[in-house]
Amino acid sequence: MKKNILQSKIARNITKLSLLLTIGVTVFPACKRSYLDPDPLSLYEPGKTFSTKSGLDAAMAICDRHLRSYWTYFEYTDLSLPISTEYMFSDVAVAAKTDDGNIFADIATRLTPTDLPERVPYFWNESYNGIKYANTILSFIGNVEGLDENTKNQYRGRALFHRSFRYLALCFEFKDVPLVTKILQIPKINYRSTKREAILQMITADMEQAVAWVPDQAQTNLIGLVNKGACRQLLIKCYLATGQYDKAIQQADILINSSGYSLMTNTFGNFVSPYSATWPVTRNVVWDLHRPENKAINANKENILVMLNRNATDMGIKMNTMRNWLPLMDGTGVTSPDGRQALRYFATSNANYRAQYDYTHAHGRGIGHIRPTYYAQKAVWYVNGVNDAGDLRHNTAVGNWVSPESLKYNDPTNATWFGQNVRLRSTTGTLLSNDTIRTYFEWPHYKYYVEDPLETQNANEANHRGGAGDWYCYRLAETYLLRAEAKFYAGDIAGATADVNTIRRRAQCTQLYTTVNIGDIMDERARELNMEEWRFTEMSRVSYCLAMSGKPDERGTTYTVANLAQNSYWFQRIERYSDFYNKGKVTVRSRSYTMAPKNINWPIPQSAINSNGGARLSQNPGYSGYNVGIELWQTWQDAVADEDKN
Repeated sequence: MKKNILQSKIARNITKLSLLLTIGVTVFPACKRSYLDPDPLSLYEPGKTFSTKSGLDAAMAICDRHLRSYWTYFEYTDLSLPISTEYMFSDVAVAAKTDDGNIFADIATRLTPTDLPERVPYFWNESYNGIKYANTILSFIGNVEGLDENTKNQYRGRALFHRSFRYLALCFEFKDVPLVTKILQIPKINYRSTKREAILQMITADMEQAVAWVPDQAQTNLIGLVNKGACRQLLIKCYLATGQYDKAIQQADILINSSGYSLMTNTFGNFVSPYSATWPVTRNVVWDLHRPENKAINANKENILVMLNRNATDMGIKMNTMRNWLPLMDGTGVTSPDGRQALRYFATSNANYRAQYDYTHAHGRGIGHIRPTYYAQKAVWYVNGVNDAGDLRHNTAVGNWVSPESLKYNDPTNATWFGQNVRLRSTTGTLLSNDTIRTYFEWPHYKYYVEDPLETQNANEANHRGGAGDWYCYRLAETYLLRAEAKFYAGDIAGATADVNTIRRRAQCTQLYTTVNIGDIMDERARELNMEEWRFTEMSRVSYCLAMSGKPDERGTTYTVANLAQNSYWFQRIERYSDFYNKGKVTVRSRSYTMAPKNINWPIPQSAINSNGGARLSQNPGYSGYNVGIELWQTWQDAVADEDKN
């Protein structure tokens, strides 16, 4: 492994800088100061703090840690990981905590500017927090003495990455948003929204500069610090979003062919197979690739940017992946045919504990905060009309994938059914689950298993929720799929097909594509990038790109950018592939699963609009307060020029 992953002197400064950088991004409706303004930085002597390299390093570390918080939350949280909210707006998952009277199922009517359930407001507030952190570095880098211009540009380039990453997300979550590029010296409460197209143009230019300035990982001592490869990956997405397909392909070619990265096609690193007496894993490359212990090591040539997250360190946040994403099977919701509880999650000190059936530790104890759709569990794995049994990403035989039927009744006091496979229905057809939404679904064990040693090593602990673990932000598999998307828009279907098949061959699939469409590319993203990509944001981006390209989707439908709030590829995928939304089949706590076309754009929080008292931010179509007559900045240059005006 490379040198110190995060230098201790950086960690020592984080607490002080966190205080300095904790500013009023979160909206306070009663306050007339802008929600985008900082507290007076002079109060914390920023000129002194940001006059040294150590101060800049600490600020950059905060940016990196903040990036990870979109997956983990900014501190330990039992439920409601931010990334889970993203997936509720997608074709692959829905809210599943059926004992919650506020379950976020009825999105079409529930999501409003004044009612933003789950972590929707988190993405607004924290994106502007991240922009603020990046702007702080950009604003004060000139004050640091003793650094040559090349070194300063490296800091600038990394800060541009962080700012652009967040603006790309805002553009495809909230559409037209305020553009903030500096730390203001006096309060400003008259922001206007800036058109999405203008922001995309600005961040594309910024990322071109970042690629020129930021060094390759091989030239960087710290793992987890933004590198040139990560900047290229983000630039590819910017080029796709601005219709520059040839440039996107060119950048992907550089990443794939001449940047030192390569797909991992053989086993590598440490083989971590805990609790093999319960759930044996046949060693395979997909399993190794997703072990937290292997994500940041030098042998992993596929990793472009990893977000460091370590147990028992000041940079670690337990993710509770298994608790959030696995079914609630430790309860009376699933029974054996004789009516007894199907699975028991015993502590090792319990007299009924049997190592052969220790699902508590081998898999983790889930409560089903979200659950996969039928598409994610079953349909997406069919290619050429065949359920591809060889695909390592959906393979129970090697231990990567778990279905309830692959588990066994594990209560030794149940002499009749102990040791037999769990089943959904009895031989007479009686349903053996009273809540199939929350208690009965499949999952990718290789992705979700993150051990928490404090729980697994405690003999009296019957929980195993999931610990801290390194997580991918970008890896080369996504680069292939981004290049496939760019080639599809550019009309190179053969090239797009080859890129998708490269990913499938690595997964040891038996079924390959003879030709691909945009649906096949999005399907492969669902298979490969589960809980890595921001699924909703990427679907929104692809919807925009597809409409801009004029290319048809897999059903032959074409779209227009101006009409996406009424009809988009994202919404058509929700309609076609989700077995929950808008089907009228499922009601939970008097809430039906619904999604509306307008939800491709999340509403601008009303609290943000109210706080910006000197001007009117633009609300998105379909939501209360929408007004087509509200003036927006048409260019990013005009928006930037206005920032110093009050």
